[in-house]
Amino acid sequence: MEFDVVIVGAGPAGLSTAIKLMQQAKAAAKELSVCVVEKGSEVGAHILSGAVFETRALAELFPDWQQLDAPVKTTVKHDDIYLFKNAEHATKLPSIAVPKTMHNSGNYIVSIANLCRWLAQQAEQLGVEIFPGFAASEVLIEDDVVKGILIGDMGLDKHGQPKDSFTPGMELRAKYTVFAEGCRGHLGKQLISHFKLDQGQSPQHYALGFKEIWDVPAENYHEGLVVHSAGWPLTGDTSGGGYLYHGEDQQVMVGLIVDLNYSNPHLSPFEEFQRYKQHPVISQYLKNGKRVSYGARAITKGGLNSLPKMSFNGGLLVGCDAGTLNFAKIKGNHTAMKSGILAAETLFSALQADDSSGKDLVEFADAIKNSWLYDELYRSRNFGPAMHKFGTFWGGAFNTLDQNIFAGKLPFTLKDNSYDYAQMKLASEAPVIHYAKPDNILSFDRLTSVYLSNTNHEEEQPCHLKLKDPRIPISVNLPKYNEPAQRYCPAGVYEIVQDEQNEPKLQINAQNCIHCKTCDIKDPSQNITWVTPEGAGGPNYPNM
Repeated sequence: MEFDVVIVGAGPAGLSTAIKLMQQAKAAAKELSVCVVEKGSEVGAHILSGAVFETRALAELFPDWQQLDAPVKTTVKHDDIYLFKNAEHATKLPSIAVPKTMHNSGNYIVSIANLCRWLAQQAEQLGVEIFPGFAASEVLIEDDVVKGILIGDMGLDKHGQPKDSFTPGMELRAKYTVFAEGCRGHLGKQLISHFKLDQGQSPQHYALGFKEIWDVPAENYHEGLVVHSAGWPLTGDTSGGGYLYHGEDQQVMVGLIVDLNYSNPHLSPFEEFQRYKQHPVISQYLKNGKRVSYGARAITKGGLNSLPKMSFNGGLLVGCDAGTLNFAKIKGNHTAMKSGILAAETLFSALQADDSSGKDLVEFADAIKNSWLYDELYRSRNFGPAMHKFGTFWGGAFNTLDQNIFAGKLPFTLKDNSYDYAQMKLASEAPVIHYAKPDNILSFDRLTSVYLSNTNHEEEQPCHLKLKDPRIPISVNLPKYNEPAQRYCPAGVYEIVQDEQNEPKLQINAQNCIHCKTCDIKDPSQNITWVTPEGAGGPNYPNM
């Protein structure tokens, strides 16, 4: 099948690209064929975000978004920001002590999954073809030019042999292909390596973000309240922060973000999240409530210092596939959408020239640099490196000074040129962490949590978690790091079990995978590669 533009991923960036392309085509009375492929069972099924949402890019796409009944309803009414000192005590920080980028007046508490469903409806009304349940498994590269993508085969058994339900994959070819897969995109990762797009940049940095949705009693619910925290349970060189948002329909969204440059191999981000919910500041809102959804997803947070070149022969990278999140705001949806809008403007201009197909649209870099997106990323360029270099307290103090006094324009740039996976200490050199058993009131186990994510994969398909060397988990990672995959995975995919000879082996429960990509990022031996499973597999998030 052939199109003018193929877009991989129906998230905020991909859908914004598609919509802006068709809006321009309609205004110019031009024919344009645009296709969006989405590996989730439906648009929104794999979308997870906090989320406090800034409407700036949405208003550029749809100035009348409120009249169009976009699912953006709950205005932020109040911000509470805390420093958690320990499991019992916290200090509420005054506004002057908090970077102004953390203030959310004028923003909205939303479900980005539902916003993407709405954006998909707008895109289809404009003539975009959207194919959910189809996983882009390979990039088609010919003569060093991206020519499109290959949709993966469906109906293979675990040995890669066709079953009765076998359906061969298909090629989707395009003049240009846009990759909008989200954080640590499987194909985006390959493209960055193949075209050396990250040359001269700092390594990309990541965090793991957890989210639960709770139905809470009326007396615990304060619509529009936003709570952010730093400090406990993340201590020492482990940075990150927590959040709790009061959204629509008497629901509260609670989560913890754990930076993936932590050094202690005994640390379990999932268990830290369970501890976080026990803090009195958080538990007061969850008390007598019911947990209704759970999920986790890696976050691209390197910012401007880690931003790769976003164009190459025949295509573009947009959104979190490139890393456009503004970490100083803890927001990436509006910036992802803006990158998609700019990509669409660049593409549409190029498509007007008959000989444009397959070119490296280097003008995309200029479009980015001349936009408010670049200005945001420039002003927040020191935020992450400061936290990594100076820790939560002093890094926070630096960032408050940088953002509130100098507006992010200090005459120097901090860099963090370390790799997140390389920060892990030997297990023998790190303190063991003892986590309490779940109480099944506020804290829960992994498998119970994964059940709430509605995760499913077609039985007997090939494992999509590939080991470059199957010996490394037991021969290297277990003796050196007590095989941290057992703990950093938020879905219980990786287990050390005993084989028939009573020897340890790594068991991969791929059926549990919620597509967070943490294993691809954090494995200290860089031995795990996440590839796309069959389309429609993975989580089926309702309104995350």
